[in-house]
Amino acid sequence: MIKNIAFCLLIGFAVQNSIAQDIVADLKVQGNKRIKTGFIKKISSVKSGVRLDSMLIEDDIKLLKRLPSVAHAYYQVFKAEDNKYNVFYNIEENFTIIPSANVYTSNDDEFAYRLGLYEFNLFGQGITFGGFYQKDIYDSYAINFRAPFLFSKQIGLAINYQDLTTQEPVFFDNTTADYKYNNESWEILGLYRFDFNNRVEVGINYFTEDYEYKSGATSPNVPQELRVHKLLYKGIYEFNNLNYDYQYVEGFRSIFNFQYVTSRNEEQLPEFLIGWNDFQYFRRMWSKGNWATRLRLGVATNNDTPFAPFSVDNNLNVRGVGNIIDRGTAAIVLNTEYRHTLYEKGWFVLQGNAFVDAGTWRNPGGDFGDFADSQNLRVYPGLGLRFIHKRIFNAIFRIDYGYGVTKDAASGLVFGIGQYF
Repeated sequence: MIKNIAFCLLIGFAVQNSIAQDIVADLKVQGNKRIKTGFIKKISSVKSGVRLDSMLIEDDIKLLKRLPSVAHAYYQVFKAEDNKYNVFYNIEENFTIIPSANVYTSNDDEFAYRLGLYEFNLFGQGITFGGFYQKDIYDSYAINFRAPFLFSKQIGLAINYQDLTTQEPVFFDNTTADYKYNNESWEILGLYRFDFNNRVEVGINYFTEDYEYKSGATSPNVPQELRVHKLLYKGIYEFNNLNYDYQYVEGFRSIFNFQYVTSRNEEQLPEFLIGWNDFQYFRRMWSKGNWATRLRLGVATNNDTPFAPFSVDNNLNVRGVGNIIDRGTAAIVLNTEYRHTLYEKGWFVLQGNAFVDAGTWRNPGGDFGDFADSQNLRVYPGLGLRFIHKRIFNAIFRIDYGYGVTKDAASGLVFGIGQYF
């Protein structure tokens, strides 16, 4: 009995002594130039005095690699004095003052473009600030500010302004009309990160919508001019378990976006809800391949409006289809592609991809049976190239050609900066 007690005490002392030794003496950061060391320590879970935990370190490294300012990150652990350990985070920085460009064409001679400039590491604190100008028949512009770690490693803030004007198709009574559509909005969002995988955004958007009839069919039930002030309450929940290794991505992400919209005019328009979820799955294939898939499910309760919220568009969901050729009050969209590294040397990567974009929509005033209607189904396979700079954030010049195989389909080139999704 005494021997057993002595043995247990000896084991307990050894375990306690082992735990006491596995302590972080200091977190050191190397390789960073524009990123502030204090910022990296602020958002890291590993700190001086905490227990040395390889899982905690791995999560920190994954978080750092998600930052626009970080091209790659890795860690080293060295024994220090008093049986403690120094942890080194080694950073390979991205260049983060980035121009953006997107160009859209189709065989209907449509042409539109968007040019922008963004800083993704303002003051070395992981803050994004910038804006864009868009020409899509009409002029549009926007300014964006996003600081996910502004107040702490968990709490941030985003502020956005946009003045967006486009030509929109409006569908009613089996006919079509073209409207000039303007949306001017101010938005403020609070950002909160629960842990490594889970975060939310909650905020409010005040915007003015202005519809002006241009051409096409008319109806006494559809106004030719409409201007309404609206208030939008927004909530976003994201689960993110993606891991980045330069141009390769692996893991799963889900982003749920929920909006409650109410008008502020004297003549109140019906309130409605919009919700959609993007499911994204990425898998490494062999040594140079990457399979990427995105599924979007969306629905809105304002089913009787001709000004439906879900659009069919080159830039958003179906490459080659054209610029906002249709709208719906619910949507199912699947984008899947295989990316393969054709050539890689130093900072440069040439990547090819083969894709299929497919989607179907519920018509305004319709029902969920519209999803099975062949006139609402679009299927666009295609091929593309990516020219990638590994040391500049999002420096991926994208060219895709989508060819429609469904009824009355178009085809066209889509140029852009960054992966399509």
